[in-house]
Amino acid sequence: MSGLKKFYCVILIFVFLLTVCSPLWAALNLNKLTDDDIKQVENLIEKLTPLIKERDQKQNLSRLTFKELYAPLNVEEQAFLKQFESLDPQEVGVKIPFRGMATGEEELVVIKGQRIKVKGKEEIQELPPQFLPPYVYDAYFKMMEEMERDIGKRLYIESGYRSSAYQLYLFVYYLKNHDYSIRDTAGFVALPGFSEHGAPEHQAIDFINADGINGEDNPQEFEDLSEYKWLLDNAGKFEFVLSYPKDAGGGITFEPWHWRYDKK
Repeated sequence: MSGLKKFYCVILIFVFLLTVCSPLWAALNLNKLTDDDIKQVENLIEKLTPLIKERDQKQNLSRLTFKELYAPLNVEEQAFLKQFESLDPQEVGVKIPFRGMATGEEELVVIKGQRIKVKGKEEIQELPPQFLPPYVYDAYFKMMEEMERDIGKRLYIESGYRSSAYQLYLFVYYLKNHDYSIRDTAGFVALPGFSEHGAPEHQAIDFINADGINGEDNPQEFEDLSEYKWLLDNAGKFEFVLSYPKDAGGGITFEPWHWRYDKK
């Protein structure tokens, strides 16, 4: 091949790489994603939906691994998703501590058969299976036994363990609820590695009561529950603490339903 032909080949390869990969070189806009990035997010969600539905039907979505999450994606899509996995928490405004990456392969107890009312109705629903480290489940079980003895009520586990891969999917999925602002989304959905749901040593539980009240749409509803008031007075005896109280300054909004196990 002549020198001129080699030169043109190099130019063509460079133009091709520039065209295909240039979206990956641009940093994500933390205040609001660009239109092109929004389309890529929508494409990711669409492409991952069959996997998420399959794992949900098998009732083991919370144990999703990174290998499984990235498998349906091509190289460019993997690189785009990796940018969200690698976000700088300080730039995003996250002040809560890093808790470590949950692999999805830890030893966990499966909690099944939790039956509660559909909020505002007499209809009964069964919550999806939840997962907890064995020692956290033991502490939760003992705490609920005492709550029932004291006030005749108990709280149920709406969300327990979540792998870091599933947390990454949730963060990208919920961008649409916050006008595709990474900073705003990070105030409601933890980044992978920062979620207490994916931290077996500091495992969090999201509670819901027997009437289907979880407070996520209206925190005041959960705050008004006698179960919540009991937690404030007694949860510490079982080594549970309220993770995100009012005005905590951790970059996460007040969540009266979210309690973390902190072994003393």
